[in-house]
Amino acid sequence: MAKYNVGIIGYGWAATAHIDAINACPDAEVVAIYSSRPLDAGELKQRYGSDITPYRDVKKLIADENVNVVDICSYPYQHAKQAIAAAEAGKHLIVEKPLALSLKDVYAMQKAAQKAGVGTCVCFEAWFSNQFQSTKAIIDKGLLGSIHYGEIDYYHGVGPWYGQYRWNVKKRAGGSSLLSAGCHALDALRGCMDGEVVEVTSYATQSSHKYFKKYEYPTTTVTIMKFKDGSVGKTASVLDCLQPYYFHTHLVGSKGSLLDNKLHCEELKSDKTQWSELSMKLVDSGDVADHPYQTQFEAFFDAMNKGKEMPHTSLDEAVLSHEIIFAADLSVKKGGPVKISEIRMTGK
Repeated sequence: MAKYNVGIIGYGWAATAHIDAINACPDAEVVAIYSSRPLDAGELKQRYGSDITPYRDVKKLIADENVNVVDICSYPYQHAKQAIAAAEAGKHLIVEKPLALSLKDVYAMQKAAQKAGVGTCVCFEAWFSNQFQSTKAIIDKGLLGSIHYGEIDYYHGVGPWYGQYRWNVKKRAGGSSLLSAGCHALDALRGCMDGEVVEVTSYATQSSHKYFKKYEYPTTTVTIMKFKDGSVGKTASVLDCLQPYYFHTHLVGSKGSLLDNKLHCEELKSDKTQWSELSMKLVDSGDVADHPYQTQFEAFFDAMNKGKEMPHTSLDEAVLSHEIIFAADLSVKKGGPVKISEIRMTGK
């Protein structure tokens, strides 16, 4: 196995979870961190148990010959420029969601990564949770049959009790409800439905609560997706709710249905009057410390060791989810349906 030396760009909340997860992988280690704030090498070693070079210049981190993977945890509006520079320097990429705040930037990142031939991993880590690994196994075994309807929704009140609130409320930083956070649910739905989305219609609204009035974009969106095979999906992205975190999942197929951690299956002779409960750990926390980064990063490094593309959450795969997101945001603006072909043709 190759040993991957990782440089982190941005030393915020997500980065701290990334560092612990990467250092827990058997074939990877964080060796450098860029931050706009001054960092002390001794304090970093004391916290993480290894030598980490601190940088105040992002270009110097990218140029560091000891770094062969760059993990981008900066503000979303900085991702594109940093990812393109890292790819051009021959560094493999890990990128926090969203990829960028415009489709033009997303496509530019994809082009740079493809040209450089670097490995890529985008942090749609919910796919590597126990819930969705179990859900995918149920789908693959055919217990739901052919899925014709699915809904995966994101309910997470992002108010002033979260550090990211201070910048997330700005359109130039948060982008939209889906880009900010609901993209996790939309990407998971795309993976479960396993089909090509051809058209999107999205509606938006916003809470009147004082915490959420500060957002410069609608904090709740509901997106209806039409798939090429005729199936239909729905994702609600709700950042202005006052309730516990909830990653609602409901898949309906020709042989059965799955509701969060509950299953009803014709082949298993399930009681028609009640659900069978499954043993799985649900996606039930917005705290990055609870996210399955380690499982995802291990899959990434393993794929690179085998010369393969990252399963499901490569940059190319993530671009497909971002096309749907930007189509949804355009649909809200236009007040009508948007075809994915239209998004691809205009590139914005």
